Amino acid sequence: MATVKANDLRLKTADELSDQLAALKKEQFNLRFRKATGQLENTARQGHVRREIAQVLTVLKQKAVSA
Repeated sequence: MATVKANDLRLKTADELSDQLAALKKEQFNLRFRKATGQLENTARQGHVRREIAQVLTVLKQKAVSA
């Protein structure tokens, strides 16, 4: 799994970031569901997804403030 760099996120448009945020939230839901049913092998992925969501939200907020 590759880590997302903040500079890469800043190069994206707000629409692309919103799409990525929706995909990450969907993945987070699926990870929680799989954990509850006992099918999740990589529990560390939950933390990575949570961190990526925070990064995307931070860049979206920065773009909104600067606009």
